[in-house]
Amino acid sequence: MSEVFVKENELVKAAEEGMDAFVNVFVKAIYDSLGGKLDENTMPLLNADQVTLLAYVILRDEVMDGGFVQLIHNGYGPFIFKNPFSKMMRNWGLDSLASLVNKAHKPYSHHHQEIERECTDEEFMALFEQMPEFDDYDDEFVENEEEWTQAVACYIDEHLDRFATVLK
Repeated sequence: MSEVFVKENELVKAAEEGMDAFVNVFVKAIYDSLGGKLDENTMPLLNADQVTLLAYVILRDEVMDGGFVQLIHNGYGPFIFKNPFSKMMRNWGLDSLASLVNKAHKPYSHHHQEIERECTDEEFMALFEQMPEFDDYDDEFVENEEEWTQAVACYIDEHLDRFATVLK
């Protein structure tokens, strides 16, 4: 297992700044413990909660930037849809996010090969029009992102030892 450390003073400062900053302290510490990259070699060094946190942040950042189509095109579809991510979200108390991921799984399964293929920027932009079934999922994510990130921050706060060792 990879040792993940956060400094208590950084946590206090981040908590004062808000939920995003608080979550990001842990995300940064986890990536730092892995030498900056998550892949098939470094993932086994993390526990399930740490992997789930990274998956949530990847999902959030990709969907907020370009929706589920972008998430899938950038190669994160299997990480979200072919792992127990939605089950972990339920375990963390984020039932509505788990439900959204489960609903988006069907069009992912149907379209992922087309979305994942190499394409020009123009072809990529056309995917959004060709696959409007993702629009409602994108909208639902954007509408609930703040609430879900708050819930993730609360889960981390209630289970600090699952994410990092806090140094005084």
